[in-house]
Amino acid sequence: MSQSSMQINKRLENLQTHLADEHPDNPTLAKAVQSFRKLDEVAYSLGLLKKDQSYATRVSWWPMIAVLGTFSAGKSTFINSHLNLPLQRTGTQAVDDKFTVICYSHNDEAKVLPGVALDADPRFPFYQISRSIAEISEAGQQRIDAYLQLKTCPAENIRGRILIDSPGFDADSQRSSTLRLTQHIIDLADLVLVFFDARHPEPGAMQDTLDYLVSATIDRADSNKFLYVLNQIDVTAKEDNPEDVVAAWQRSLAQAGLTAGRFYRIYNEEAAAPIDDPQVRERYEKKREEDMTEIGVRMQQVEVERSYRIVGALEQTAKSIENQMVPKLTDMIKRWKKRVWISDGLLAGAIAGIAAIAFSMTSTWDLVANFIAGVGTGEVFSLIVLALLLAGAGYLHFSMRKAAGNHMLRQLTQEYVDDDDLLEQYSSAFSKSIAGYRPMFLSKPSGWSGLSKQILEEVKTEANDYIQVLNDRFTNPSGRSKENS
Repeated sequence: MSQSSMQINKRLENLQTHLADEHPDNPTLAKAVQSFRKLDEVAYSLGLLKKDQSYATRVSWWPMIAVLGTFSAGKSTFINSHLNLPLQRTGTQAVDDKFTVICYSHNDEAKVLPGVALDADPRFPFYQISRSIAEISEAGQQRIDAYLQLKTCPAENIRGRILIDSPGFDADSQRSSTLRLTQHIIDLADLVLVFFDARHPEPGAMQDTLDYLVSATIDRADSNKFLYVLNQIDVTAKEDNPEDVVAAWQRSLAQAGLTAGRFYRIYNEEAAAPIDDPQVRERYEKKREEDMTEIGVRMQQVEVERSYRIVGALEQTAKSIENQMVPKLTDMIKRWKKRVWISDGLLAGAIAGIAAIAFSMTSTWDLVANFIAGVGTGEVFSLIVLALLLAGAGYLHFSMRKAAGNHMLRQLTQEYVDDDDLLEQYSSAFSKSIAGYRPMFLSKPSGWSGLSKQILEEVKTEANDYIQVLNDRFTNPSGRSKENS
C-alpha cells in the first residue's frame, strides 16, 4: 500500500472513530463511512479517483450553516447575537475579506487558526480545497490563509455544528476563487441564510448578489435550505408605508426567479433605531420574534438534516457512478473508437497502396539481387518492406489513438469548464479506459464489471437502510411508544 493510500485510510479511520464517539447511540454516520469506502473501491477501479482521494472527504460531516449576503447586511452582528459572543467584527464597511469557519471549543477564550487547519482536516468542509482553487494552488498552500480562517469559541449554541460567515458577496464579486468557494459552501451546507440590507431599498444595485444567490438556487433539489433574510428592517419603521420596502425586495427576488420560499424580516434589538410609535414598535417586535424563532428552529434542526444529507450524498454518488458516469464514459469510448477505426481504415488503404507498389517492383529487385548474391534475395526484401510497413502502421495506429483521445479530452474540458471535480474524474477514468494496453474491442470502461455494479447496489441498499434507521430515530408516525412497537 502506498504512502498516499495509507494516509487517506488513516484519515477515514479517524473520521469513523470521531463519529462513533460523537454519537454512540446513533452509529449510522460511522457506518456510512464504511459505505463510502466501498464507493471508493469502485471509483479506484474505474479511475475516477486517485488512491489518495475519497468520496467521504467531499462531504461535510458536521452540521453546517452558511451565512451569505452583501456586506453591511448585518451577517456578523447576527452571528454574534446567535453565539452571545462578540466573535466577529462588525461595521458599516466590509470588515473581513475571508470565509470564517466557526466551531465550538472547550477553551474559555476564542481562538483564530489559519486556513491550513481547514485544508488538512477531512472533518471540515474545506478539506484539500487548495488543490481545486487555482489561485491557491499556484501560489502555494499557505495562500489558503488569504481566503479562509477557523475560529473556535465556547458558545453552546454552536456546539456540534459549524457556522460559516462569508465576506461581503459584492465586495469582490469578480474574484473567481471567492465565487467558487461560495458555491462550494452552498453545495455542502445544510442551511443557507442569505442576508440583504433593508437600509438600501434599491435591490437593483445588488444584481450580482441576486443573480448568484437567488437565480442559481431556485432550480436546486435542496432549494428549501435557503432562507432569505431582510435584515435591519427597523429602519423602515418611520416610513409612511414600510411594507413598500419589503414589497420592493420581494419584487426584485421574483424578477430574479424566486417566486416561492420563506422571506424573513429581522433586526438586532441592541442596534435598532428607536421606534417612537408604540403600536408600530409592537408590530415590529412581534414580527421580529416570530421570524427569529423560526430561523432559530431551522438552525437547531441542522444536525438532523446533516444525517439525511450525508446518507443522501452516499446514495446519490452510487447512482451517479452507475447511471451517469459509466454511461458517459461508455459513450466517450464508443465515439473515440469510431474516430480511431476511421483513421485505421484510411491508414490501411494507404498501406495497401504502398505495399502494392512495393511488391510490383519485386521482379526488378530480383534481377539486381540475383546478379549480386543469387536467387531468393528479392523475397527477403519484400519481407523487410512488409515488416517496416507493419511497424509503421502500429506506430501510426497508437499515435492516432492518442490523438483521438486528446481530442475527446479537449471536448471534455470545454464541457466541464466550471466543474473541475467532474472534469478530473472523467478525464482520469477515460484516460485509463483508452490506455495503449487495452484492446480496441473492449467497449466497457476500464474497471467496470458485474462486481462493481453489485457493490453499487449494496451501497444503495445500505443507504436506504440508513434512511430507515434515521426515520425510526426522528419520526414516529404511529404514535406508539418504542416499548410497544
